[in-house]
Amino acid sequence: MQRVSEARVTVDGRVVGAIGRGLCALVGVAATDTEADAETLARRVAGLRVFEDEAGRLARSLADVGGGLLVVSQHTLYGDCRHGRRPSFTRAAPAARARVLYERFVAAARLATAPVETGVFQAHMALALVNDGPVTLLLETPG
Repeated sequence: MQRVSEARVTVDGRVVGAIGRGLCALVGVAATDTEADAETLARRVAGLRVFEDEAGRLARSLADVGGGLLVVSQHTLYGDCRHGRRPSFTRAAPAARARVLYERFVAAARLATAPVETGVFQAHMALALVNDGPVTLLLETPG
């Protein structure tokens, strides 16, 4: 999760999702993740207080600042590079399962906050963003 002043994702030279101020969520799905995990994380993202208030404290959420959320599927987050020189993706969910949970995350995020933009699942994407802060956070489910 990165707080951004702007972000956009492009597929085949065409912008498919873009936001101004807000959050960019790179979503990786583990083999052990569930629908409940996807919904819980989406609500947590929407409610994260990572924007400054008048006193400079991280006290405001996306809704508080009228920010957008750009959600991009990121299978490679579960690449394990501890052995050898090629990442292993055994901890990542298979594509069909990952798609279901990614779409569940996006749907839950749309219920919890607006606007939500996305990339294209399994597409080769170019992501451009300006990290604001920089503020980057890792959110995971217990599994």
